[in-house]
Amino acid sequence: MPITVSRSAKTRHFLLIDDNATFAQLLSRGFARREFSLLWAEDGRAALAITESLQGIILDLNLGDASGLQLLPSLLEHFPQVPIVVLTGYASISTAVSAIKLGATQYLPKPADVDTILAAFEPVAVEAASSPDWVAFQPSVRKQSWEYVQFVLQQHQGNISAAARALNMHRRTLQRILQKKPAAQ
Repeated sequence: MPITVSRSAKTRHFLLIDDNATFAQLLSRGFARREFSLLWAEDGRAALAITESLQGIILDLNLGDASGLQLLPSLLEHFPQVPIVVLTGYASISTAVSAIKLGATQYLPKPADVDTILAAFEPVAVEAASSPDWVAFQPSVRKQSWEYVQFVLQQHQGNISAAARALNMHRRTLQRILQKKPAAQ
């Protein structure tokens, strides 16, 4: 059964699917200040039980032992016209590409404030790539390594043992790498 963290008579309802109750309460207060209602579900089963008309869904990438990416197709089927923003504390290019390919509208790294999350639901105007800023960006070797590990893990459907074999490393070594925070750049 989904838990309603903040519920008002407002017309715009959003759904947060996240296993972190503290984060849900903080985000709910921010949405309430902007006069939006935020429903909260701890897992996919509770989220799919929602019958409200939703303006948007905020989906955490890591839901305890489950993956938000695995839940994404079911959400799109259950809520066909509702935009979905994937939010994660462990952002990587590999998971971002996968989320967008699976149908997510946007992909945001945590921490993201309420205004950033709400802006992710708005249509984006595509700017011309005349700005050289994107060309000058060179991720560090540490960041590139993190991205590659995430890519290999994704290729093996999250199976750490299979990914470790593909990376030619011990499973525990890979687990230690995954427990660390991703490199900033």
